[in-house]
Amino acid sequence: MKKKCFIVLICLLFSPILAVAQDEGCTNLLVTKGASTTGSVMICYTCDAGFVSHLQYIPAADHEPGSFVEFEDIRTQIKVKQIPHTYAVIASNGIGHINEHQLAIGETTFGGRSELRGREGLHYSTLMTLALQRTKTAREAIKVITDLANEYGYSASGESISIGDAEEAWILELIGKGPDTKGIVWAAVKIPDGHVSCHANQSRIGEFPLDEPENCMYAKDVISFAIEKGYYDPNSGKPFNFSDTYHPASDRTKMGCAMRVWSMLRRATPSLILSPDYHRGVEGAERYPLTVKPDKNLSTTDVFALLRDHYEGTEFDMTKGENAGAFDSPYQKRSERSISIRGTVFSIVTQSRASLPDPIGGVLWYSPDDTYFACYTPLYCGINAIPEIYTVGDRNKFSWDSAWWVFNFVANFANLKYSSMVKDIQVEQKAIEENYITLQPTIEKTATELLKINPELMTHFLTNYSVSSSEQLVNRWRKLAEMLITKYIDR
Repeated sequence: MKKKCFIVLICLLFSPILAVAQDEGCTNLLVTKGASTTGSVMICYTCDAGFVSHLQYIPAADHEPGSFVEFEDIRTQIKVKQIPHTYAVIASNGIGHINEHQLAIGETTFGGRSELRGREGLHYSTLMTLALQRTKTAREAIKVITDLANEYGYSASGESISIGDAEEAWILELIGKGPDTKGIVWAAVKIPDGHVSCHANQSRIGEFPLDEPENCMYAKDVISFAIEKGYYDPNSGKPFNFSDTYHPASDRTKMGCAMRVWSMLRRATPSLILSPDYHRGVEGAERYPLTVKPDKNLSTTDVFALLRDHYEGTEFDMTKGENAGAFDSPYQKRSERSISIRGTVFSIVTQSRASLPDPIGGVLWYSPDDTYFACYTPLYCGINAIPEIYTVGDRNKFSWDSAWWVFNFVANFANLKYSSMVKDIQVEQKAIEENYITLQPTIEKTATELLKINPELMTHFLTNYSVSSSEQLVNRWRKLAEMLITKYIDR
């Protein structure tokens, strides 16, 4: 009887997930090394969709000359020429995050003109992972992604891709040429050092320089193709604008997508006093800048905080007044599309640091579920294994042995009495993340010394630390779940 009651509780708690699964979308934040307190280039990515997060480790490998790697497209099988050596990658569900050389990547889908969606070819997630397996720098990754999409075709809609290495951060935006034309049009812009940028399912590259290859790259036909299709009139007197051309903004896009950009930029740079007019569809309102210089350099903790947001403290606050549900829950009424959302599968924050050797300088901070209830654990890019508890899970079968389920249980249970439970969760969240960040210099100093003496021992040390830390975190989160159930019984 107790088991049956527990299953019913799980069903009641998780039924809202099914309602938001269709509200797919992602949010990205890019931080340059000059805008970070740790000298890190940081790529932050929330993946909001309807599947279970399965963390993966793809080892480095050597390949025979003339070999191919095969991918299953919806309509056909694609064979891509393999290269002699591929780099190790940490990924989730086939979406690459960071490689052994500190190259990191994230994405949000902007859709764009529906008639330009490709019918056959490589998906953006495949292109991202291939870039991580084949390149060491952001510039190289941009070339690999665009070259492969042009050679083998592109089978997705418009995409914004964040790419960062230990020195630079770039936004690459691309879109297909239609179901009957192979290839893409694209533009890529470097984020100025000392600045941050973000995107959230809306194309963000507007006007861009045509003669600054150090700061901007683009397809040779990005403008001529638009003219040919009737999207842009060179005699209009207006400069070419990638976003206006390939993803004309609707009121729905502004409210659901630009609003998240507004919130991250306003919190990173309060002195700008960014108006909400654009995302509220006010006639003539200016779009939000592609990049801003934050009022102060951002720590890792600051970055975690930027990803945790229901517009608290603004007129759109989803935890107050008519916008909120019972117990001030931001999830029951869903008055706005916030950065923190129940449908988040996983989120990441990467660090890439030129001041440290690659295996130690690159860190993937990872957590399943909603960013507001996430707790990030460090996974160094020099590891050779990942925690098993992050690799398993079945959406149709609850299990305490799956990190995805453990985190989802805590977040969903908290919604029963949000205003009280969220405080208990944040205490644990803060303590764990602060402990990891406090330990970080010591762990990295030890790893650096081991690298000089015995690289294999360094790999073992970082792997053991990353895996054991993750397992301990999930165990603490299980105990947190049990504490919440006990503390709030019949309350």
